[in-house]
Amino acid sequence: MVVFTGMVQGVGFRYTARELAEQFAISGYVRNCSDGAVEAVVEGEAAEIDAFVEALSSRMADYVRKVTQQIAPPRGDMEGFTIRH
Repeated sequence: MVVFTGMVQGVGFRYTARELAEQFAISGYVRNCSDGAVEAVVEGEAAEIDAFVEALSSRMADYVRKVTQQIAPPRGDMEGFTIRH
């Protein structure tokens, strides 16, 4: 799980994440959190996840203040990359 904090809601962050995810061999989802952060749950090879997080952080750098990653065992049941509401 990756949590992006800053001014990340209302700026197209989730749509940008979904668009960028198509360039990487990953699956998962992105959603807004009630505290104003955005959470991305991402599965794939570590290098692909790191590259995705770096690309998203770079693209949205004007809005991201902090990126926190928490590694967990893959669930294995996700397909594609979606926006959850």
